[in-house]
Amino acid sequence: MFLCCGDALYDVFPGDSASTGQITLNATVGGSPLNVAIGLARMGNPTGYLTANSNDPLGQKLANHLDANGVETKFLASSNLNTSLAMIALNENGHPAYSFYIDGCADVSLCKEQCPDPSLFKAVSLGSYSTVVEPGASTLEWFAGEARSAGALIAYDPNVRPSIQPDPSVWQAKVDRLGKIAHVMKMSDEDIEFLSPGSSIEDYARTCLALGPRWVFVTQGGEGAHAFGANGEYFHTAAPKIKVMDTVGAGDTFQAGLIHEIFQQGGVSNLNNLDAAKLIKFAAHAAAVTCERNGGDLPTLAAISERFGDLS
Repeated sequence: MFLCCGDALYDVFPGDSASTGQITLNATVGGSPLNVAIGLARMGNPTGYLTANSNDPLGQKLANHLDANGVETKFLASSNLNTSLAMIALNENGHPAYSFYIDGCADVSLCKEQCPDPSLFKAVSLGSYSTVVEPGASTLEWFAGEARSAGALIAYDPNVRPSIQPDPSVWQAKVDRLGKIAHVMKMSDEDIEFLSPGSSIEDYARTCLALGPRWVFVTQGGEGAHAFGANGEYFHTAAPKIKVMDTVGAGDTFQAGLIHEIFQQGGVSNLNNLDAAKLIKFAAHAAAVTCERNGGDLPTLAAISERFGDLS
């Protein structure tokens, strides 16, 4: 079983209203690692989710949503704290800007005593704000280390959220620590620009590889995606030509696609022999399907195949 860990919130999309004193809101279950869990499950992988989940009505509905999408919910730790919210505004290109309401909320409160046996999982994926907001951040870092020691693949996506923590040094310190635990790291060009302004994608990826991961993957929107290997490997895949509805969940789909394809190619024991070109091609096309949909609706394998055919 795979396990994704961290954020558990609602993405809230403001709408138009005829009244100047009213606003309509459309809320959907979200959170970067949570999206990855749903993506992996929709690709046919047994997947669980680990977080402290509120027992308020929103948290209960969130758990039901995970269950309805085939994600194992027995690793959710019940919390009396509130469910986190993210207000999302989309620009004319469908690119989201986030405002988060997470202070004192459930998903950043996870403690060691609420974590399952790390030896139960063949892969653990984590990232985003839950890796920098305490006390949950230290818990997730500890759990990732324990899971790696138990033989799991560790996949880390910083997925920085400056509106939550505007100090790049805080995020970079976490990259430095989790980079020593992770087998694979995935990030966007926007993450790199925030973490190391002016650095090239390749220079920053190589800096991350020096921490210890076997592979670093970088997404670049319409310019495609890159794979950098610790043995000097480099691969690039072009982005499919599509009509973008919005990009919410695209990076999470890419992360899910990476993990899925890594295990199609043999998993953690075969990282030195990955067909990384095929890996990023699959992940990029999976992400493209999400971009053709509204609101971070991650695809099944059947949907990816129906849209793009054989990606081998």
